[in-house]
Amino acid sequence: MQRVAISTLGCKINQFESAAMTESLGKEGFRVVPFDEDADVYVINTCTVTAKTDAESRRLIRRALRRNPEARVVVTGCYAQVAPDAVKDLPGVALVVGNSEKKSIVELL
Repeated sequence: MQRVAISTLGCKINQFESAAMTESLGKEGFRVVPFDEDADVYVINTCTVTAKTDAESRRLIRRALRRNPEARVVVTGCYAQVAPDAVKDLPGVALVVGNSEKKSIVELL
């Protein structure tokens, strides 16, 4: 069973969507673990309201990879939507998922 961890930045919409992703992933057989635990997949649901939140998104990517260098890091949310090429070019990012694709995250994994 693959372990997946989700971290959420930003608004209540992101919080709601992360909760929905957590439920969907659990139903599909993923074991959802806290973000500070070892996981096979780390999903970072980002915000891009300020440069500070962009920096926090990048910090979470690095943190996930320090925890498990072999993990698959998936970045979704507004930062991924607004700057997909910049996010894709970040070391360790395996998949960039735009806001319209969030509901398909289970299939994309």
